[in-house]
Amino acid sequence: MAQLFVVHPENPQVRLLKQAGQLLADGGLVAVPTDSSYAVVARLDDKPAADALRRLRGLDDRHHLTLLCRDLAEIGHFARVDNRQYRFLKMATPGPWTFILEATREVPRRVSHPSRKTIGIRVPDHRVALALIEAAGTPLMSTTLIPEGEEDPMNDAQAIFDRYANQLAAVIDGGACVLAPTTVIDLTGASPEVIRRGQGDLAALGLD
Repeated sequence: MAQLFVVHPENPQVRLLKQAGQLLADGGLVAVPTDSSYAVVARLDDKPAADALRRLRGLDDRHHLTLLCRDLAEIGHFARVDNRQYRFLKMATPGPWTFILEATREVPRRVSHPSRKTIGIRVPDHRVALALIEAAGTPLMSTTLIPEGEEDPMNDAQAIFDRYANQLAAVIDGGACVLAPTTVIDLTGASPEVIRRGQGDLAALGLD
């Protein structure tokens, strides 16, 4: 049975986030609010948890999981970033952007794209999500919490708890999210390419 942690959206209680971080360390899945929607997360180094995450969403191995990082420095540990890409990432993070980058050897195959060796990676602009990453002490594998067979993500923590209490270790209730997808930007080419338009002002990044 999942635990429900109700936290302040701007100043989340460290004690509760540490408990959620321990549940992740023990192999559990946790639902957490982000700056786009609620996501389900697992530790990067936990293959059984990654498999459970895919089962919960009904995803196959070809689906790109997103790596949630605390900051730009952490991105550089898991993705190959040249000077041009670094300047772009520095301008854009944190924020509602997911970047496609070439993965380093630090990234398990279950997270990177199976043929392109790329990874979706982002730094969320959400205090609860960042606090959970900090409490876990590691970047987290994530996927948007969209019920299998449906199109819209869930946005109510109590509804998530009621539906997935037997599949999640915890639900972190930090209030409702924006409920709009991130904008996905591929940085592996000669210039940034917008793969999916979502949140964020592309003009501020010089892309519109």
